[in-house]
Amino acid sequence: MKYVIVIPDGAADEPQESLGGKTPLEAAATPHMDALAKQGVVARACHTPKALPAGSEIGNLSLLGYNPFEHFTGRAPMEAAAQGIELAPADWAVRCNLVTIDHQADGPVMVDFTAGHISTEESTALLAEVQRAIASDARWRGALEFTPGVSYRNLLIWRGAKLPAPFTLDTRTQAPHDWTDLVIEDAHPKGPGGDVLVELMEATARLFADHPVNRARVAAGKRPATSVWLWGQGGAPSLAPFAEKYGPQGAMITAVDLLRGIAALVGWDRIEVPGATGYLDTDYAAKGRYAIEALDRYDLVCVHVEAPDEASHEGRVEEKVKAIEAIDREIVGPLVEALERCGKWRIMVSPDHPTFLSTKKHTHGNVPVCLAGTGIAADGFDAYHDRNAAASSTAFDEGWDAMRWFIDAR
Repeated sequence: MKYVIVIPDGAADEPQESLGGKTPLEAAATPHMDALAKQGVVARACHTPKALPAGSEIGNLSLLGYNPFEHFTGRAPMEAAAQGIELAPADWAVRCNLVTIDHQADGPVMVDFTAGHISTEESTALLAEVQRAIASDARWRGALEFTPGVSYRNLLIWRGAKLPAPFTLDTRTQAPHDWTDLVIEDAHPKGPGGDVLVELMEATARLFADHPVNRARVAAGKRPATSVWLWGQGGAPSLAPFAEKYGPQGAMITAVDLLRGIAALVGWDRIEVPGATGYLDTDYAAKGRYAIEALDRYDLVCVHVEAPDEASHEGRVEEKVKAIEAIDREIVGPLVEALERCGKWRIMVSPDHPTFLSTKKHTHGNVPVCLAGTGIAADGFDAYHDRNAAASSTAFDEGWDAMRWFIDAR
């Protein structure tokens, strides 16, 4: 049996007036997903329980069959795993966004949580400046490591053996993408160690104010990185290997460190795809081709596409619809054609969480799930979208149960 999982990140949404009262999934032309819906099951799943943040870190853990109440320690440790960074028991990882904050009449506003999708080269240069400043300050005892990632997505690693971290499970931080266009005074870190994180954020604002990278970006009409934003902290998680838990040996295709990290933690190989950007300009067709090639080597291939989520965070309804259509055309369609040559096969299509265009934020709630292939009987739906999922009699209130159903359904 060959298995494929396609994750259109954040594709679930509410009806849009500009789409004639349809959701983006309803409005998008998705003939391949709809064909799967006709031959399989349309269900709904809750991957983001209300007691936990409505984030991709929670949603994707659940989608891949891991109870987030048992396994979630924070977003940043998963991204550290993606970079091969080992965390000792006393270490903490903290997500480090480069952001654009504008000081307006009502207060500081989160204008852009990506700093204009700053390049990796630019973000690396800015973080090198921060690291030099931290290294020269004896207070930190060499415990802080600002580690470049991709674009605006970076990490701070706090080595507890050198200086005990001040954080606890009561430390509260906010994802910057949940504060787009909002005054951020109430979003600053709070609780144990919150003041330390604020101090570091303010220090980077001073370092970045006249940095050559920002001067060049402003001269080119681009948004500057005005500071870092620290959030998503946690210690090292422990996840049972997917193959031990469910059987198939898997591989992940994604451009996002969070998903790379989860893949590493569950024992999956990670397949790098040239042209995969984690944004609206990603090479959808390349992801489809690489996934098809991977079916020769793996029992299960998971393809994650960030583009619908990014479109929602920017409030761009047409781009969200286009992203969904590209996933259907360039990834789902070719993969189903390849699977049909494999003999026995199954496919799951599911977002990790809803991301509303109206709020530009992730939100709790159900997502539509399509399950099709060998041994899965049709349940009478003619299309894959949010409205049909809401009407379905198949529901996974604990979303992580969907994986067991997908693997074992008879």
